Amino acid sequence: MRDTLISRAALRTRDVLGSFPGTAWLIGGEEAAASHTLRQGLLASLMIMVGSWGVGWLAMTPSSVLAVHPLLLPLRTTTAGVITCAVLLSLGAMLLVRSWLRLSQRVGGWHEGATSTIRRAVLMWGAPLLFTVPIFSRDVYSYLAQGRVLHAGLNPYESGVSELPGWFMEGADGLWAESPSPYGPLFLLVAQLIWFLSGGVPEVSVMLFRLLSVAGVAMMLLVVPRLARAFGSQPAWALWLCVLNPLSLLVFLPAAHNDALMIGLLLLGMWCALRRRRLGAVLLITAAVAVKPIAITVLPFAVLLTLKNPTRIVGDYRARLREWAFAGLLSAGLLVGAGMLLGVGLGWITAALGAGSAIAPVAPVGLLGTGLGLVAAVAWGADPQQTASWIYTGARVVSAAVLAWILLRRRLGNPVLWAGVGLIVVVLSSTVVQPWYLLWILPLFAVVHVHRGRALVLVSLLITVLVLISLVGQLSVAQWIDTTVVQTVAAGVATVYLVYLLVFDPNTTELFDMRRPSQIWNAAVGWTGLGQLTRSPAPVPAELRLEGSERSSRPDLPAPADAPDRPEGAR
Repeated sequence: MRDTLISRAALRTRDVLGSFPGTAWLIGGEEAAASHTLRQGLLASLMIMVGSWGVGWLAMTPSSVLAVHPLLLPLRTTTAGVITCAVLLSLGAMLLVRSWLRLSQRVGGWHEGATSTIRRAVLMWGAPLLFTVPIFSRDVYSYLAQGRVLHAGLNPYESGVSELPGWFMEGADGLWAESPSPYGPLFLLVAQLIWFLSGGVPEVSVMLFRLLSVAGVAMMLLVVPRLARAFGSQPAWALWLCVLNPLSLLVFLPAAHNDALMIGLLLLGMWCALRRRRLGAVLLITAAVAVKPIAITVLPFAVLLTLKNPTRIVGDYRARLREWAFAGLLSAGLLVGAGMLLGVGLGWITAALGAGSAIAPVAPVGLLGTGLGLVAAVAWGADPQQTASWIYTGARVVSAAVLAWILLRRRLGNPVLWAGVGLIVVVLSSTVVQPWYLLWILPLFAVVHVHRGRALVLVSLLITVLVLISLVGQLSVAQWIDTTVVQTVAAGVATVYLVYLLVFDPNTTELFDMRRPSQIWNAAVGWTGLGQLTRSPAPVPAELRLEGSERSSRPDLPAPADAPDRPEGAR
């Protein structure tokens, strides 16, 4: 803990508030008592919920229940109401970040009992977020609009949402006005069903999409601990990093992103593959691809889990080709059949390759293509867009070559870990990188190793900054209210809180200590340097490979003496 005037004042304030009955339930308690942190996270979620009512995204259709609700009008139409809600949203988001960080210290160690605490935190903190007005992103309205396009008999891979009247009032972002849908046929079918069931009422539609996200989160809560036990990581730590982090909670629940469903299906498919249930694994991962096509990157890695000793694959290309042929033919048949049944053919494949084309290319590859395009235009009079297109295509070819090299390495290592590396390669080759792309990658590393030191600090800081930037940049403010002023106030409040967490908070500053070297832990090898990430063994217990065996009946694997029983930074 850094001993500063502010940190000493914070400790004294905590002691004073902890002694009063009215505030002790939230502030006081033993240092290792997780209950107080759970309640602080609940308070943060409630603040976010109320704040979203004033600055969240609302559809303005005549069928909307909340657009002109008398209780929300003062919060959305007055400067005082909007600024108050923006401050509540910012403070709530940063308090949620702090609660997440503090829970890692207060659970008392990443033992089996901590797993139930993390699950309880997901339920407590997530419940209020189900009743927010959409924040962080308004893609959920684009989902609904694309379902409406399909319901009208049009092809969402050829027709943008602007083909039908009233699309803008339904809340869809103008980026999707004439852009093809980047989602798979299964998700579009679900979106069409939600449009039909909701009768076009946006609030009902949003809640139905959130139920899909809840299903995805439920799959993660079920499977992440099992995968972590199997590969030698710590279940509670993996859940804390992958599911409880504020970025996940805000993307999966208030924003109702379909990423939750895709990730849940992917992880469940991996678990089936690990249990050598090949058909179920391929079906589940294909379903994930039919939600978001990016999941196809994971398929060739995941099916290798069905092999004997999957984390120690050396050579044996015949077995690899057999699994890839089985998975590839089955998955391709299902996806082509789904496209034909929907009447959209194979258009979703080309749409997926061009996903994000409507968004400004601000990722490294996108900026490189734009920059070289301008240089070529000035130097040789070349078409800048054509030059940029060549750069983008070249990046995709390079990423495909890297993926092929990884898959064909003689000593592959853990397929789950390398699936995470493959996803990183694909994301880095994209012209657009969104904050929630990080959520695709985290589980694939967390279920194999526990991390500490600079690597964990950087991930925690990245999650915190992404939450801050995304919330402040996605405020819905009435046109007669100065959006810049509202965003400046919200950003200022969040930045001050962030500086407090990083520099002055007597409990969280040590979690951002960059002096500790990056390390990983696995039950098979204990703590090792980060350089061992892809080489350290992660044995799969034999009973996990036996059909019909029940993991729940087996005692937990004993952890070695240097297991991370005490969370990093806890005192």
